[in-house]
Amino acid sequence: MITSYFSIAAILILILFTTYLNYCLAAGNILCSETDTEFIKTSCGATIYPDFCFITFSSYASEIQASPRRLASKSLSLTLKTTRSASKILSELSKSQGLKPSEAAALQDCVEEVGDSVDEVKRSIGEMDETQGKSFAFLMSDIETWVSAALTNEDTCVEGFYESSTDGDVKATVRNVIQKVAHSTSIALAFGNCNAGTKS
Repeated sequence: MITSYFSIAAILILILFTTYLNYCLAAGNILCSETDTEFIKTSCGATIYPDFCFITFSSYASEIQASPRRLASKSLSLTLKTTRSASKILSELSKSQGLKPSEAAALQDCVEEVGDSVDEVKRSIGEMDETQGKSFAFLMSDIETWVSAALTNEDTCVEGFYESSTDGDVKATVRNVIQKVAHSTSIALAFGNCNAGTKS
């Protein structure tokens, strides 16, 4: 069940890219007259997880100042923080005593996948800060590629874990940890896609 949930979510994220980009372009002219918080609410309303998004980003409204580029940058930095935290939790969990062999193997795979996600999000942040050497469109293409890869890693972690014969507290912990990371990553991907169209 959980595997299907994450796979469907990943497909929906890809399907929404074009719709979300068109939304960003159309909304660009009216967002400048909205308050910073309204900008966050409107932007989050076009994501798959609008409530989670608004709760996460509303406290940064004055910092973002209705800028799609600042919103994309902030989403990447928060995703990195969430992914690093998940990596630490999973690493510690993998060292727990009394794990079943299937649990230990699945957790080790998750640690590696989420570790790769950390690297990919870090590369994305580096590209977002890049101002020379590449066109803006090329930079955003790189960012979308790496964040997409991070989301795939998270999906792979969940699939591998739930295909093994595991149950109980370990499964619940992994589910909760990866769900938060997947939500943050998908929002970062949506905002990055929007930023590719607005450049602001």
